[in-house]
Amino acid sequence: MEKETAQLQQSHERKKGGRPNKRVKRSHTLVVRVTDTERLLITGKAREAGLSVSAWFRAAAKKAVVVARFRPEEAALLRMLSGLSNNLNQLTRLAHREGLLSVQGKCRQALDEINHTLQQIGKDDRKGDDR
Repeated sequence: MEKETAQLQQSHERKKGGRPNKRVKRSHTLVVRVTDTERLLITGKAREAGLSVSAWFRAAAKKAVVVARFRPEEAALLRMLSGLSNNLNQLTRLAHREGLLSVQGKCRQALDEINHTLQQIGKDDRKGDDR
């Protein structure tokens, strides 16, 4: 009888029972606020892919490519453009006060600088970057 009891205890110690542990344990929660339209769009895409919303978000996060809005050089160009716009505004006020012909050369120069800056910002050289 004691042998049977000892064997039963050993068999219980070897077999844990229950669900096996997962290889990858997801222990963090991410909360995202979306509008009704965004929610419908996300659930629709998840349904089309045959995934749950959580699984779709994980897959989308792995495949997503994020491009920065502006590189530091582009931000500097935008600040320069803002300054040039301010100069043009001051020249326009001066032209109204003193007459248009006396300020025409300065306005033309400011416009040329603004056009040059806009062309630099508009260049699409991002394809060459690893973005």
